[in-house]
Amino acid sequence: MRALEGLLARHPELGLVQEDIMSAYRLMEEAYCHGGKLLIAGNGGSAADAEHIAGELMKRFKRPRPVSAAFADKLLSVDQARGAKLAKNLERSLMAIPLVAHEALTTAYINDVDGLGVFAQQLFGYGREGDVFLGISTSGNSENVLSAAVVAKAVGIRVIGLTGAGGGKLAELADVTVRAPAEETYLIQELHLPIYHCWCLMLEEHFFGEGEQT
Repeated sequence: MRALEGLLARHPELGLVQEDIMSAYRLMEEAYCHGGKLLIAGNGGSAADAEHIAGELMKRFKRPRPVSAAFADKLLSVDQARGAKLAKNLERSLMAIPLVAHEALTTAYINDVDGLGVFAQQLFGYGREGDVFLGISTSGNSENVLSAAVVAKAVGIRVIGLTGAGGGKLAELADVTVRAPAEETYLIQELHLPIYHCWCLMLEEHFFGEGEQT
C-alpha cells in the first residue's frame, strides 16, 4: 500500500515492524467492515495520541468523505435549509472512541471505585464483540491499559498493542503488538505518530476511496 511504502521511505527503521503494522491494520479494517469500532487508550502523551487518532478517523484525514446521495436526500426531506448545509458539510466517519475523554464518567469512576480500572470500565461499557482495542503504552506495562486489555479479551474484542521495543506485558495480551524500535519514551512516541497516521491513511483509502459510498 502506498501509505505504508511512504512510511517506510520516511522511517526505514520501521521496516523491522512492517508485518506487525500491516497485521494491526487488517484487524482494524476487518472490524470496520463488520460494523465494529476502535477504542483507544493511553496515558500522558499516549492519551493525546488516542485523541489524535480519533480525530483523524471521525472526520476527513486527507481525502473528502461526503455523505451518500441517499443520505443527503434524507436530510433534505427533514429540513430543506438545514439539510442542504448538512449534506454539504457532514463527513463520513470511522467510529473511534478515545477512552481518555469523558471527564465526568472517568473522574466519577476514579473517585468512587478504582483509578486504575477507568479504561477497563469504559471499554466494558462501550465495547462489543468484534470491536478493536488499541492500547498505547511506551513501556507496555501501564496497568490501566493492561486492565482494559484483559476486559477486551474477555468480551471478544481484538487487542492491538502500540509500545516501545520491549513490548512489556501488553505484548503478552495483545493479538498484535507493534513495537516501535526505540527505548526512550519520547523517541518511542516520535515513531508512534507516523505509525498511526499510516493506519489512518490506509483506512481512509480503503473505506472512502473513489467510488466508495456508504
